[in-house]
Amino acid sequence: MNVQAYFARHAQTLVGSFGHIVKHPFGSLMTMGVIAIALALPLFLNLFLTNIRTATGNWNDAFDLSVYMDKKAGAARTGALAKQLRLRGDVAAVRVITADQAMLEFRDSSGFGKALDALSDNPLPDTLIVTPSLDASTPQGTAELKESIAAMADVQNVQLDTEWVKRLHAMLDILRRVVAFTAGLLGAGVVLIVGNTIRLDILNRRAEIEVMKLVGASDGFARRPFLYGGVWYGLGGGLLALILVAVAAAVLAKPVDSLAALYGSQFHLQGLKFLAAAQVLSLAVALAWLGSWLAATRHIRGIEPT
Repeated sequence: MNVQAYFARHAQTLVGSFGHIVKHPFGSLMTMGVIAIALALPLFLNLFLTNIRTATGNWNDAFDLSVYMDKKAGAARTGALAKQLRLRGDVAAVRVITADQAMLEFRDSSGFGKALDALSDNPLPDTLIVTPSLDASTPQGTAELKESIAAMADVQNVQLDTEWVKRLHAMLDILRRVVAFTAGLLGAGVVLIVGNTIRLDILNRRAEIEVMKLVGASDGFARRPFLYGGVWYGLGGGLLALILVAVAAAVLAKPVDSLAALYGSQFHLQGLKFLAAAQVLSLAVALAWLGSWLAATRHIRGIEPT
């Protein structure tokens, strides 16, 4: 019975705090709007970085390794090695280019057709074009894959433009740090915004708090409605932030598709996943609750009935 009464009181306070916010729609929406903007900026930047990482994983030539086979290996060994590599978890695809195919491509692109006719045999080896998986498309992952393939039998050489990969991931790492730092600052801003809103609310309801304490209410009891008010602010701001990011992604989707098509890519801008959206809402509520707790604890403690 006591447990039921405990939860009933909390539910009553939760509903009551929501009613208090509804009674002041303009001020409440202003606070939620500021929270939404503070959350939407790092959220959209993080979504942008996630899509960049996905896009770079879809650029087939970006992280490809060229595996040159020994001339003595033969087509059967080349095919067997290709099949073996396709079974690896760090390999997304393997394309076989035979020596004859390579010679035809070189003949068509180089313009040395007559000179090549003078060769007694084909000097080009069979080649495997290995595309790493998305998780392996990092400087360390591609380097480990290159080393592993180079140690295999009948592999003469493995070529990879690691410098390009390192430059790309260095830039992405800088951007990730900028996003994390920005998110930290704006998260602190959410705490301050909610804290200041709750502080003003406490000042406006000072007489009510004095009466509550006069009849024996504890600081925790008087603080409870303000904590739930902060939860509502955080939940509303988080929902608005998700809407802003969804609108921004929808606006950019068509231009991004057009740009990807120019590069021959099938990439499409991805929005937030359900789990990510749930995490954003949880974070928004947690930050708002923290801000309301700090403000309510400090200011309610100083209020005493006269």
